Amino acid sequence: MYPKDLEREISLVKSKTNKPFGVNLPLLYPNIEEHIQLIEAHHVPIVFTSAGSPKKYTERLKSHGIKVVHVVSSSTFAKKAEDAGVDAVVAEGFEAGGHNGREETTTMCLIPAVVDAVQIPVIAAGGIGCGRTMAAAMALGASGVQMGSRFVMTHESNAHLNFKTEIQQAAEGDTKLTLKEITPVRLLNGPFAKAVEMAYAEGKSIDELKELLGRGRAKKGMKEGDIEEGELEIGQISSRLKDIISAQEVVENTMREFHQVCNLLGNISNKY
Repeated sequence: MYPKDLEREISLVKSKTNKPFGVNLPLLYPNIEEHIQLIEAHHVPIVFTSAGSPKKYTERLKSHGIKVVHVVSSSTFAKKAEDAGVDAVVAEGFEAGGHNGREETTTMCLIPAVVDAVQIPVIAAGGIGCGRTMAAAMALGASGVQMGSRFVMTHESNAHLNFKTEIQQAAEGDTKLTLKEITPVRLLNGPFAKAVEMAYAEGKSIDELKELLGRGRAKKGMKEGDIEEGELEIGQISSRLKDIISAQEVVENTMREFHQVCNLLGNISNKY
């Protein structure tokens, strides 16, 4: 979001609830200073930082009473984030949609490694879209989970219907992590993803890949619904997302299944 868009969204959330909420803040954004100032001015309670070092802004945000959570893709980065003073980390596995780590470590391997490496809470992300996967993450030592792709497929999501329809039609293997030389991103198959694949096949340079990516492709694809020219970012669980439901139903269904799985695991444990 541009700063004016972020300010509008923050004001909208504050008008709808008095509960805590968070702002996701990729540190690579060119307008980062304006974003930080807006977050401070509006007393945003929680900030999730990503795509950069948390050192520069963590102390500043915390001085304003803001909780800081940093997204990491390895135990090494988790320890650095802890040293920088963050309150928690999101350990995001290779399965996740959008911008991702270069290490390609899956959630199953990443979560216990990060949990063992740090003392602060670990939130699991990547491939989590139901109560079963939530229970698995908690069994690996996570204190909570972050779900992105599942919430794209809700009525409240501002993702364009064209994008949601493409997700409904996705099959297993229809996403791929690419553009690792620039900023790794998991894309859903489509015209732009195929153009990127062709560019690699032709041996295009990093500068040529940057030129192909251009600016605003994610907004064009996911928010404006331009399936031909836009970038469609979604996780590997996209192949399981066939229904568009309310955010409330997502939470209720997830928690119901989570408790069912926990009870089942308790019964299995008692048998052995």
